[in-house]
Amino acid sequence: MWLVVGLGNPGKQYQMTRHNVGFMVIDYWIKSLAGHDPDYREEHKALTKKMKLEGVEIIVAKPQTFMNLSGESVQALMHFYKIPKENILVIHDDIDQTFGSLRFHKNRGHGGQNGVRSISQVLGTQDYSRLKMGVGRPAHPDFDIGDYVLGNFAKEESAQLPKVFEKACDGIECFIFKGIDRASTDFNGSAL
Repeated sequence: MWLVVGLGNPGKQYQMTRHNVGFMVIDYWIKSLAGHDPDYREEHKALTKKMKLEGVEIIVAKPQTFMNLSGESVQALMHFYKIPKENILVIHDDIDQTFGSLRFHKNRGHGGQNGVRSISQVLGTQDYSRLKMGVGRPAHPDFDIGDYVLGNFAKEESAQLPKVFEKACDGIECFIFKGIDRASTDFNGSAL
């Protein structure tokens, strides 16, 4: 069984913000597979959906703890479903990558991303796989980073998100079926 976690913050006011790109990818992936909006259930402080892809069992999750406590939900799901850390993928925003870029990697530091920091602290390791979704940095250096990631995507960016999400979803499936090295080789870089 695999656990694919998209990071974000619950609440309508955060729905289309850069910090919620993990949630958006999860929603897009499920909708593309099922043909309709996801029907999530609540468990272990997350909205989850179980599915099978080519016979492989997958749980997707959107922690509802707010970003800074994401680890609580991830750890609870891993323990309940007995999912090893090798079978987990965490999807999150990254300001140090340009908008539209993807990067699969594992066993790296949190890079200032508070959801990843929480997961690493609670699990006691950073040895798990991640898909970093580039959201870029604000154009002006004095612009507050917190305000930036909690701000909505620009209009031009929003128009390009489906293309980015499509490539991210293909990358997630590659990760599950072919592993992190192949996903990194085939999908790291710009999706645009």
